[in-house]
Amino acid sequence: MSDEIALLIADVFETAGALRRLGERTAQSEGLTQARWQVLSAVSETPLTVPQAARRLGVSRQNVQRVANDLVTLEHAAYEPNPDHRGSPLLTLTARGREALSQLTARAGTVNSTLARALPQDGAATARALLRRLLTELDRLEGQEGSR
Repeated sequence: MSDEIALLIADVFETAGALRRLGERTAQSEGLTQARWQVLSAVSETPLTVPQAARRLGVSRQNVQRVANDLVTLEHAAYEPNPDHRGSPLLTLTARGREALSQLTARAGTVNSTLARALPQDGAATARALLRRLLTELDRLEGQEGSR
């Protein structure tokens, strides 16, 4: 059984790599990177500070700061004053950023539909359920490691 888990973990890493490459190609269609796409998406519903966006994405603040600055330079995003914290402005989408995100979302929807047709009817739901269980167990193990 542990051999199967090791193979599953290897498959998850391989799948993640393939999805990152696909995401990069999709983002390039709008002249963006996957990182820029992710930051646009993170602030699409409500403006966030860079630290808030970093926490939401699970990456470093410095990485999000660099990407956010790039998006501002490209006029896909802008910094707005933050009434709660003058030193930490809110990152928000511009009309150009909303249009790019809309185009990327549509392209991703087409790709996702193609992937869904390649799987058994309930394949995605079954895979998600298994991955969610695996994540729950990983979180539990991580909590045990932190208490040692």
